[in-house]
Amino acid sequence: MKEFKDKVAVVTGGASGLGLAMARRFAAEGMKLVLADVEEEGLRRVELEFRKAGVPVMGIWTDVSRPQDIERLAEKTLATFGAVHVLCNNAGVAPGGAVWENTVADWEWVLGVNLWGVIHGVRTFLPIMLRQDAQCHVVNTASVAGLLSVPNMGIYCVSKHAVVTLSECLHHDLVQRHAKIGVSVLCPAYVPTGIVDSERNRPALLRNPPRSKTPEELAREEQTRHAVLSGRISAEQVADQVFEAVRDERFYILTHAKIKGAIQARMEDILLERQPTDLSKPGG
Repeated sequence: MKEFKDKVAVVTGGASGLGLAMARRFAAEGMKLVLADVEEEGLRRVELEFRKAGVPVMGIWTDVSRPQDIERLAEKTLATFGAVHVLCNNAGVAPGGAVWENTVADWEWVLGVNLWGVIHGVRTFLPIMLRQDAQCHVVNTASVAGLLSVPNMGIYCVSKHAVVTLSECLHHDLVQRHAKIGVSVLCPAYVPTGIVDSERNRPALLRNPPRSKTPEELAREEQTRHAVLSGRISAEQVADQVFEAVRDERFYILTHAKIKGAIQARMEDILLERQPTDLSKPGG
Protein backbone atom coordinates (compact mmCIF):
# COMPACT_ATOMS: atom_id res chain seq x y z
CA MET A 1 0.00 0.00 0.00
CA LYS A 2 1.19 3.48 -0.85
CA GLU A 3 -1.93 5.57 -0.23
CA PHE A 4 -3.23 5.87 3.34
CA LYS A 5 -5.16 9.10 3.66
CA ASP A 6 -8.89 8.45 4.20
CA LYS A 7 -8.35 4.68 4.04
CA VAL A 8 -9.79 2.50 6.83
CA ALA A 9 -7.79 0.52 9.39
CA VAL A 10 -9.36 -2.10 11.67
CA VAL A 11 -7.29 -2.94 14.76
CA THR A 12 -8.21 -5.62 17.30
CA GLY A 13 -6.83 -5.15 20.79
CA GLY A 14 -6.87 -1.49 19.82
CA ALA A 15 -7.52 0.05 23.24
CA SER A 16 -4.00 -0.42 24.59
CA GLY A 17 -0.47 -1.62 23.95
CA LEU A 18 0.67 -2.44 20.43
CA GLY A 19 -2.85 -2.10 19.04
CA LEU A 20 -3.25 1.46 20.28
CA ALA A 21 0.24 2.37 19.09
CA MET A 22 -0.56 1.03 15.62
CA ALA A 23 -3.86 2.93 15.60
CA ARG A 24 -2.09 6.18 16.46
CA ARG A 25 0.48 5.57 13.71
CA PHE A 26 -2.21 4.92 11.11
CA ALA A 27 -4.13 7.99 12.29
CA ALA A 28 -1.00 10.07 11.75
CA GLU A 29 -1.19 9.01 8.09
CA GLY A 30 -4.76 10.28 7.81
CA MET A 31 -6.51 6.92 8.13
CA LYS A 32 -9.95 6.30 9.61
CA LEU A 33 -9.98 3.90 12.55
CA VAL A 34 -12.10 1.02 13.76
CA LEU A 35 -10.89 -0.19 17.16
CA ALA A 36 -12.01 -3.50 18.65
CA ASP A 37 -11.37 -4.54 22.25
CA VAL A 38 -12.91 -6.32 25.26
CA GLU A 39 -11.99 -3.48 27.63
CA GLU A 40 -14.99 -1.19 27.37
CA GLU A 41 -13.61 1.61 29.52
CA GLY A 42 -10.28 1.73 27.71
CA LEU A 43 -12.01 1.54 24.35
CA ARG A 44 -14.20 4.55 25.11
CA ARG A 45 -11.23 6.49 26.48
CA VAL A 46 -9.10 6.07 23.35
CA GLU A 47 -12.11 6.61 21.10
CA LEU A 48 -12.58 10.00 22.78
CA GLU A 49 -8.88 10.72 22.41
CA PHE A 50 -9.05 10.23 18.66
CA ARG A 51 -12.30 12.15 18.27
CA LYS A 52 -10.80 15.16 20.05
CA ALA A 53 -7.87 14.97 17.63
CA GLY A 54 -10.27 15.03 14.68
CA VAL A 55 -9.69 11.40 13.68
CA PRO A 56 -12.72 9.56 12.25
CA VAL A 57 -12.98 6.62 14.66
CA MET A 58 -15.37 3.94 15.88
CA GLY A 59 -14.82 1.72 18.92
CA ILE A 60 -16.61 -1.64 19.03
CA TRP A 61 -16.61 -4.03 21.98
CA THR A 62 -15.40 -7.31 20.47
CA ASP A 63 -14.44 -10.72 21.77
CA VAL A 64 -12.24 -11.91 18.90
CA SER A 65 -12.66 -15.55 19.91
CA ARG A 66 -16.32 -15.39 18.85
CA PRO A 67 -16.97 -15.42 15.09
CA GLN A 68 -20.25 -13.52 15.49
CA ASP A 69 -18.37 -10.64 17.12
CA ILE A 70 -15.91 -10.39 14.23
CA GLU A 71 -18.77 -10.56 11.74
CA ARG A 72 -20.50 -7.73 13.60
CA LEU A 73 -17.23 -5.79 13.58
CA ALA A 74 -17.03 -6.11 9.80
CA GLU A 75 -20.68 -5.18 9.31
CA LYS A 76 -20.35 -2.02 11.42
CA THR A 77 -17.10 -1.10 9.68
CA LEU A 78 -18.73 -1.26 6.26
CA ALA A 79 -21.89 0.49 7.46
CA THR A 80 -19.88 3.38 8.89
CA PHE A 81 -16.89 3.75 6.56
CA GLY A 82 -17.85 1.68 3.52
CA ALA A 83 -14.58 -0.27 3.23
CA VAL A 84 -11.59 -1.77 5.01
CA HIS A 85 -8.03 -1.43 3.76
CA VAL A 86 -5.78 -2.45 6.66
CA LEU A 87 -6.65 -5.25 9.09
CA CYS A 88 -4.52 -5.74 12.19
CA ASN A 89 -5.36 -9.02 13.92
CA ASN A 90 -3.56 -7.96 17.06
CA ALA A 91 -5.51 -8.99 20.19
CA GLY A 92 -3.55 -11.40 22.39
CA VAL A 93 -3.15 -12.94 25.84
CA ALA A 94 -0.13 -14.59 27.44
CA PRO A 95 -0.33 -16.99 30.39
CA GLY A 96 2.66 -19.20 31.18
CA GLY A 97 3.43 -22.49 32.85
CA ALA A 98 4.57 -25.98 31.91
CA VAL A 99 2.53 -27.55 29.12
CA TRP A 100 1.11 -30.33 31.32
CA GLU A 101 0.07 -27.80 33.98
CA ASN A 102 -2.08 -25.69 31.65
CA THR A 103 -5.78 -26.45 32.06
CA VAL A 104 -8.33 -26.98 29.32
CA ALA A 105 -9.64 -23.52 30.20
CA ASP A 106 -6.15 -22.07 29.65
CA TRP A 107 -5.91 -23.68 26.21
CA GLU A 108 -9.40 -22.59 25.18
CA TRP A 109 -8.75 -19.01 26.30
CA VAL A 110 -5.33 -18.62 24.67
CA LEU A 111 -6.15 -20.37 21.40
CA GLY A 112 -9.51 -18.61 21.28
CA VAL A 113 -7.92 -15.17 21.37
CA ASN A 114 -4.46 -15.64 19.87
CA LEU A 115 -5.29 -18.07 17.08
CA TRP A 116 -9.04 -18.18 16.50
CA GLY A 117 -9.11 -14.40 16.70
CA VAL A 118 -6.78 -14.29 13.68
CA ILE A 119 -8.68 -17.06 11.91
CA HIS A 120 -12.00 -15.25 12.37
CA GLY A 121 -10.44 -11.99 11.20
CA VAL A 122 -9.04 -13.56 8.04
CA ARG A 123 -12.18 -15.53 7.21
CA THR A 124 -14.42 -12.49 7.68
CA PHE A 125 -12.41 -9.62 6.25
CA LEU A 126 -10.44 -11.20 3.39
CA PRO A 127 -13.56 -11.81 1.23
CA ILE A 128 -14.46 -8.14 1.72
CA MET A 129 -10.98 -7.01 0.69
CA LEU A 130 -11.02 -9.29 -2.35
CA ARG A 131 -14.37 -7.88 -3.48
CA GLN A 132 -13.05 -4.34 -3.13
CA ASP A 133 -10.25 -5.12 -5.61
CA ALA A 134 -8.17 -2.34 -4.06
CA GLN A 135 -4.75 -2.19 -2.41
CA CYS A 136 -5.14 -3.66 1.09
CA HIS A 137 -2.94 -5.20 3.78
CA VAL A 138 -3.29 -7.67 6.65
CA VAL A 139 -1.02 -7.56 9.71
CA ASN A 140 -1.17 -10.59 12.01
CA THR A 141 0.48 -10.13 15.40
CA ALA A 142 2.49 -13.21 16.31
CA SER A 143 5.64 -12.97 18.44
CA VAL A 144 9.20 -14.24 18.50
CA ALA A 145 7.44 -17.00 20.46
CA GLY A 146 6.07 -17.97 17.04
CA LEU A 147 9.61 -18.57 15.81
CA LEU A 148 11.14 -20.07 18.96
CA SER A 149 10.22 -22.78 21.48
CA VAL A 150 11.04 -21.94 25.09
CA PRO A 151 10.22 -23.47 28.50
CA ASN A 152 7.17 -22.37 30.48
CA MET A 153 5.62 -20.69 27.44
CA GLY A 154 4.31 -23.72 25.58
CA ILE A 155 0.69 -22.65 25.34
CA TYR A 156 1.69 -19.19 24.09
CA CYS A 157 4.28 -20.57 21.65
CA VAL A 158 1.76 -23.00 20.18
CA SER A 159 -0.68 -20.18 19.47
CA LYS A 160 1.94 -17.90 17.95
CA HIS A 161 3.63 -20.59 15.82
CA ALA A 162 0.17 -21.20 14.36
CA VAL A 163 -0.24 -17.49 13.57
CA VAL A 164 3.10 -17.43 11.75
CA THR A 165 2.30 -20.36 9.48
CA LEU A 166 -1.27 -19.15 8.96
CA SER A 167 0.19 -15.84 7.75
CA GLU A 168 2.71 -17.53 5.48
CA CYS A 169 0.02 -19.69 3.91
CA LEU A 170 -2.25 -16.66 3.54
CA HIS A 171 0.54 -14.86 1.68
CA HIS A 172 0.96 -17.78 -0.73
CA ASP A 173 -2.79 -18.09 -1.28
CA LEU A 174 -3.10 -14.40 -2.14
CA VAL A 175 -0.06 -14.34 -4.44
CA GLN A 176 -1.37 -17.39 -6.28
CA ARG A 177 -4.62 -15.51 -6.94
CA HIS A 178 -2.85 -12.27 -7.95
CA ALA A 179 -4.72 -10.42 -5.19
CA LYS A 180 -3.95 -6.80 -4.34
CA ILE A 181 -3.61 -7.70 -0.66
CA GLY A 182 -0.32 -7.74 1.19
CA VAL A 183 0.40 -9.68 4.38
CA SER A 184 2.79 -9.08 7.26
CA VAL A 185 3.43 -11.11 10.40
CA LEU A 186 4.60 -9.13 13.41
CA CYS A 187 7.09 -10.99 15.62
CA PRO A 188 8.25 -8.73 18.46
CA ALA A 189 10.24 -9.76 21.51
CA TYR A 190 9.63 -8.00 24.83
CA VAL A 191 7.75 -4.70 24.51
CA PRO A 192 6.47 -2.84 27.61
CA THR A 193 2.70 -3.38 27.34
CA GLY A 194 -0.14 -4.63 29.51
CA ILE A 195 0.00 -8.17 28.10
CA VAL A 196 1.62 -9.30 31.37
CA ASP A 197 -1.72 -8.51 33.01
CA SER A 198 -3.88 -10.20 30.38
CA GLU A 199 -5.58 -12.33 33.05
CA ARG A 200 -7.70 -9.25 33.75
CA ASN A 201 -9.59 -9.97 30.54
CA ARG A 202 -10.12 -13.71 30.96
CA PRO A 203 -13.83 -14.58 30.58
CA ALA A 204 -15.51 -15.84 33.73
CA LEU A 205 -16.38 -19.17 32.10
CA LEU A 206 -12.70 -19.86 31.38
CA ARG A 207 -11.24 -18.91 34.75
CA ASN A 208 -9.43 -21.53 36.77
CA PRO A 209 -10.48 -22.33 40.35
CA PRO A 210 -8.60 -20.15 42.90
CA ARG A 211 -5.44 -21.76 44.28
CA SER A 212 -2.20 -20.74 45.93
CA LYS A 213 0.71 -20.45 43.50
CA THR A 214 4.00 -22.14 44.27
CA PRO A 215 7.11 -20.06 44.95
CA GLU A 216 8.50 -21.27 41.63
CA GLU A 217 5.40 -20.06 39.75
CA LEU A 218 5.51 -16.67 41.48
CA ALA A 219 9.21 -16.32 40.67
CA ARG A 220 8.61 -17.16 37.00
CA GLU A 221 5.76 -14.66 36.77
CA GLU A 222 7.89 -11.93 38.31
CA GLN A 223 10.76 -12.75 35.96
CA THR A 224 8.45 -12.51 32.94
CA ARG A 225 6.89 -9.27 34.19
CA HIS A 226 10.32 -7.73 34.66
CA ALA A 227 11.45 -8.85 31.20
CA VAL A 228 8.37 -7.43 29.49
CA LEU A 229 8.36 -4.11 31.34
CA SER A 230 12.10 -3.72 30.78
CA GLY A 231 11.76 -4.07 27.03
CA ARG A 232 13.92 -1.46 25.30
CA ILE A 233 11.81 -1.09 22.17
CA SER A 234 8.58 0.82 22.75
CA ALA A 235 5.14 0.08 21.34
CA GLU A 236 5.47 3.28 19.30
CA GLN A 237 8.70 2.05 17.71
CA VAL A 238 7.05 -1.25 16.86
CA ALA A 239 4.12 0.64 15.32
CA ASP A 240 6.57 2.58 13.12
CA GLN A 241 7.99 -0.71 11.85
CA VAL A 242 4.49 -2.05 11.22
CA PHE A 243 3.58 0.98 9.13
CA GLU A 244 6.81 0.72 7.15
CA ALA A 245 6.15 -2.97 6.48
CA VAL A 246 2.64 -2.20 5.21
CA ARG A 247 3.94 0.62 3.02
CA ASP A 248 6.88 -1.42 1.69
CA GLU A 249 5.01 -4.75 1.46
CA ARG A 250 7.43 -6.51 3.82
CA PHE A 251 6.22 -9.82 5.22
CA TYR A 252 8.32 -10.58 8.32
CA ILE A 253 8.50 -7.81 10.93
CA LEU A 254 11.30 -8.76 13.33
CA THR A 255 11.43 -5.74 15.62
CA HIS A 256 14.32 -6.95 17.78
CA ALA A 257 17.35 -7.62 15.58
CA LYS A 258 19.30 -9.33 18.39
CA ILE A 259 16.76 -12.18 18.49
CA LYS A 260 17.81 -13.38 15.04
CA GLY A 261 20.67 -15.39 16.56
CA ALA A 262 18.19 -17.41 18.62
CA ILE A 263 16.00 -17.95 15.56
CA GLN A 264 19.03 -19.17 13.62
CA ALA A 265 19.96 -21.54 16.47
CA ARG A 266 16.49 -23.10 16.38
CA MET A 267 16.63 -23.49 12.59
CA GLU A 268 20.01 -25.18 12.91
CA ASP A 269 18.64 -27.53 15.59
CA ILE A 270 16.02 -28.64 13.06
CA LEU A 271 18.34 -28.95 10.08
CA LEU A 272 21.01 -30.80 12.11
CA GLU A 273 18.35 -32.98 13.79
CA ARG A 274 19.77 -32.28 17.25
CA GLN A 275 18.11 -31.72 20.63
CA PRO A 276 16.35 -28.34 20.93
CA THR A 277 18.54 -25.63 22.42
CA ASP A 278 17.16 -23.90 25.53
CA LEU A 279 17.07 -20.40 24.11
CA SER A 280 15.80 -18.93 27.38
CA LYS A 281 19.26 -19.30 28.93
CA PRO A 282 22.01 -16.71 28.44
CA GLY A 283 24.12 -17.91 25.54
CA GLY A 284 21.45 -20.48 24.64
